[in-house]
Amino acid sequence: MNVPLTPIRCLYRAVDLYAPKIGVVSGPCRYTYAEFGERCERLAAGLLAEGVQPGDRVAYLSFNTSQLLEGYFGVPLMRGIVMPLNVRLQPAELIAILNHAEPRLVLYESDFAAYIGPLRQACRTIPRFVGIDGPASEADLTLDELLSHGRIDRPDIFSFDENEIAELFYTSGSTGAPKGVMLSHRTLFLHSLMVAMTGYCRDDIIELHTIPLFHANGWGRPQTATMLGARHIMVRRFDPPRVLKLMEEERVTSCSLVPTMANALLNCPDLAKFDTATMQEIHIGGAASSPELIARMEQAFRCRIISGYGLTETSPLVSTARTKSSVSFIDDADRIRRQAMAGWPVPGCEMRVVDPKGYDVPRDMQTMGEIVVRGDNVMDGYYKEPAATDAVMTRGWLHTGDMAVWDEENYVQIVDRKKEIIISGGENISSVEMEKAIFAHPAVLECAVVAAPDARWGEVPAAVVVLKPGQSLDQPQLISFLETRLARFKLPRMVEFTEGPLPKTGTGKILKRELRERFWHGKERRVQG
Repeated sequence: MNVPLTPIRCLYRAVDLYAPKIGVVSGPCRYTYAEFGERCERLAAGLLAEGVQPGDRVAYLSFNTSQLLEGYFGVPLMRGIVMPLNVRLQPAELIAILNHAEPRLVLYESDFAAYIGPLRQACRTIPRFVGIDGPASEADLTLDELLSHGRIDRPDIFSFDENEIAELFYTSGSTGAPKGVMLSHRTLFLHSLMVAMTGYCRDDIIELHTIPLFHANGWGRPQTATMLGARHIMVRRFDPPRVLKLMEEERVTSCSLVPTMANALLNCPDLAKFDTATMQEIHIGGAASSPELIARMEQAFRCRIISGYGLTETSPLVSTARTKSSVSFIDDADRIRRQAMAGWPVPGCEMRVVDPKGYDVPRDMQTMGEIVVRGDNVMDGYYKEPAATDAVMTRGWLHTGDMAVWDEENYVQIVDRKKEIIISGGENISSVEMEKAIFAHPAVLECAVVAAPDARWGEVPAAVVVLKPGQSLDQPQLISFLETRLARFKLPRMVEFTEGPLPKTGTGKILKRELRERFWHGKERRVQG
């Protein structure tokens, strides 16, 4: 039997099997799965009443809330395309995305009410703006009014086309202009199964949505958690004391973090005051982790800390550094070293490290190549950009732009972004490797390494470092610390100590392009690729 693959099946499995169970906790609101399913059906009915047609985009400008989570199911339920927006973007950036995607509706929280006037003026193709959290002077109607049209009947699952697009996410633009990544019903459903098969298949999980849902690491979880009947705990904004308090109060068992978030929790002065004993697993992704970070997190939370890898174009999960039965650890340091890697591919996904001609590089953990991915989790393409899609696809393999090394067990370790490799005097230097070494210094809170111009070598590595409160460190002391960890040619030629925090994307990823501009302003940098 060929039943259409769609995340709508995730929703109704939860409604059928876990109707009376509290499924979503968002601030003071607590919804059972029966109530959550009804709200999704009411959203679908309201969108249809407002003239939204199948294939229309419905954008959300919202922090993590139950209303945003409802959009993940209510919009595809009426065959629309849900489109969460990065809440950290400025109006000019949002205008560019909205004019490209041309959504039928924009639903927004009152925090962004001041944006709506400029957006309405600049985005003439958007008919209606909907205020999510109560009356707003700029809104055409409120979400409560949108939900007042009753609820749609439960649709026949065979009426869905699994190849239709269900979600549209614009990349962060950390290395270029944002592009709209199209994910089909089929891709999202199969990705939810991949995640469930990767050690997540339990219905007593209490999932803390720490990462914004517009980010790959955030929106990769909702379908799986719903399908399995897990409880969603929405974190509206990342604030370390608030996150730790929710872990304690809601007896949270799992969450996902980017490294900067993990580091912020570790350095929260009140960390020891909170009971986080129910935590069973913390996933770290979005950027390369260091063994030191994994070790510190294990010590602080006393649970399994595991790194992973993915990107918007892969729904997002590609690999995790979960335990592999064919691998024996030499010692605890070797175990932690492997847990800090991108790991090995999840079921349904293939992953290789290749040279510029597409051949596998040696599995020696030394030879650098680009990660390419093939699987059911790979996007359907970039919205309205067939040329950009073709540029990253070669014979069915997605070129990620991430450089890595690997070993005989298919463990992959991220080295750098292709465009961020530092080429100094002909030597390729990994900024990620340098950042891990610098972060290991106990005085360092956060750091980033970028290329800086140099008359002799073309470019050299420059480190931008933020120290922990009350700590002191100078360049000679840092270089001395690094000399036993890095080859001489990899040592930073410049070290800039700053008060911080470092500039970041809405998901906590450090914006290296802004840091790089400090050194390259008015100069041209030539990069490989």
